[in-house]
Amino acid sequence: MHLLNLGTYPPKQCGIASFSNDLRDNLLLCGADVSVAAISDTDYSYVYPSEVVYKIRQDRRSDYITKAKAINKDQDIKAVVIQHEYGIFGGEDGDYVLDFIYHLDKPFLLVTHTVLPHPTSHQRRVLSELVKKAAAVISMTERSADLLARVYQARPERVHVIHHGVPNFKVKDREELKKEYGLTGRRIITTFGLIGPGKGIEKGLQALAAVVERHPDVLYIIAGGTHPMLLKKQGESYREMLINLVADLGLESHVKFVNRFLEVDQLGDYLYMTDVYLSPYPNRDQAVSGTLAYAIGCGRAIVATPYEYALEMLREQRGLVAEDARPEFLARLLNQVLSDAELQAELEKAASTLGRTIKWSYTARQYMELAEQVAESHERRVV
Repeated sequence: MHLLNLGTYPPKQCGIASFSNDLRDNLLLCGADVSVAAISDTDYSYVYPSEVVYKIRQDRRSDYITKAKAINKDQDIKAVVIQHEYGIFGGEDGDYVLDFIYHLDKPFLLVTHTVLPHPTSHQRRVLSELVKKAAAVISMTERSADLLARVYQARPERVHVIHHGVPNFKVKDREELKKEYGLTGRRIITTFGLIGPGKGIEKGLQALAAVVERHPDVLYIIAGGTHPMLLKKQGESYREMLINLVADLGLESHVKFVNRFLEVDQLGDYLYMTDVYLSPYPNRDQAVSGTLAYAIGCGRAIVATPYEYALEMLREQRGLVAEDARPEFLARLLNQVLSDAELQAELEKAASTLGRTIKWSYTARQYMELAEQVAESHERRVV
């Protein structure tokens, strides 16, 4: 079974690139052969690994057409997996991807990373066209699946809910990790990921100011480098704003920045030493969060703002979701968990139970089975 994945890809640092890489690695373990068509932006020059057999320049419309035609001639490729996020493709709202699918003869699976409940008319058109042409549409939550049907006219029988995958992190002891990192005696709150305004970290810091009064041993770890595209365009202005806010709030001894891109092993260390994972996204329409999925996979006690992905994944007491994104509501929930060891243990147990069902090994098998169905159905129609 030979598949082609279309999306961003490492060494580009972004959530879609990491997702594409993880999906490919785990599909290989399922017995698939997976090559990659990488979307490259003009701001960086990437040296791709050997599995990248096609390169599409993000803002070069003709590339989408010529590469689709080249893929059609590749007899080995049975189906294409398209990672959809408006911002990774060229054109208005990434509409150059439509040129790709209009010239593609292979069946494709559409993975929807952003499903807006109130899109602009053009955003609706782009995703609706993709959904209409796709042999199968993958949503990562039931809430997004419902939106795909109601807002984007997806046929319900073509929509499949497959959760965001999570690596098989090596389980480690929290107190041993704190000792190893020189953090013995500290209660750890963590937020990780590529840093940018959409993360809402300033809300986390403002909430922290109300937490340290009751929990002077708390340390908020903000782990991850600045998003490369933000760094290219605006430098470290957002991080500098956060550092200034830490100083203004008098939180210097309660905040630690880990300013680098974290590999999986390092990320696992930071997650497993965490007492409370904080996910303070300000955008309620956030349909997917790989960082939240990872925290669930590691069985952490989680406090989140009320965005779409959190509302679904943390229901049934798998985490605590604030009434809204205001810092005082986050602070109330953080204090609640940090003051109640039994509650923390219950949240960790509930998250861990869900986390076992979204490991990449299980998720990739679902992708594999769906791709096989799509390829077989296409071959029957062609014959």
